[in-house]
Amino acid sequence: METIINYFETIPSIHRSIILVGGITFFWLLEGALPLFNFNYVKWKHAIPNLFFTVTTIIINFTLAFLLLGTADWVQANNFGIINWLPIDIPLWLYVFLGVLFLDFFGAYLAHFTEHKIKPLWMVHLVHHSDHKVDTTTANRHHPLESIIRFTFTLFGVLIVGTPIAIVMIYQSLSLVFTQFTHANIKMSRSLDKLLSYFIVSPDMHKVHHHNLLPYTDSNYGNIFSIWDRLLGTYKYLDRDKIVYGVDTFPDEKINSSLKELLKQPFQKYKKPTNLEEL
Repeated sequence: METIINYFETIPSIHRSIILVGGITFFWLLEGALPLFNFNYVKWKHAIPNLFFTVTTIIINFTLAFLLLGTADWVQANNFGIINWLPIDIPLWLYVFLGVLFLDFFGAYLAHFTEHKIKPLWMVHLVHHSDHKVDTTTANRHHPLESIIRFTFTLFGVLIVGTPIAIVMIYQSLSLVFTQFTHANIKMSRSLDKLLSYFIVSPDMHKVHHHNLLPYTDSNYGNIFSIWDRLLGTYKYLDRDKIVYGVDTFPDEKINSSLKELLKQPFQKYKKPTNLEEL
């Protein structure tokens, strides 16, 4: 475990890039071999706006990285945060696990939940939900404003949880791989997917969140661990064959595929959902 900590404490940027590009490449190829849905689309053309937003997310996170590093160094130097206030000494592996677990709550679950509950933030997050052909490139389809919002929640999480930079890097690496995995258009056996969903966010579990109608859109907010949805009552199940991607109040796929329109999407008038499916 100490070797892992030492590696992530100074992980080279090129290695992080390999995780990003390697993950997209791996799941892109896997989607071709084991597709969940047989989309009638030109895959590379669909990917263009999604990859654009991936690049903007990288730029924003890289530009603001000094804040993350400074906060992580401060909590470590001052022994500040939840995992540093535990009343007993714990093994290093458990210290790391708890750090990642709680960062997953603040940086992913809480950020995601908040975006769905506050209208202006929902309009920003809408860019992610308005993809009608969810695949691994959808993972980082976030408007630049959302990238800033998500970074802010992660920064808050680092402060509250008290995670040193090594754990932050482990969390971000896992978060990246998991979001590519759960958005990938891959077909797993239902039994394996269900088993995984008791511990981590599985592909079918997350795809319920991308269903175009409430209440399913407002469910399954987790990114790495499924415990937060199960504990906080936001877990829902919907058979994969019934999932329809997109958002019912913004149904125009042509508009939702235009980079220009997507950049303007957060500034459109909020539309109240009109369709509610039975729980």
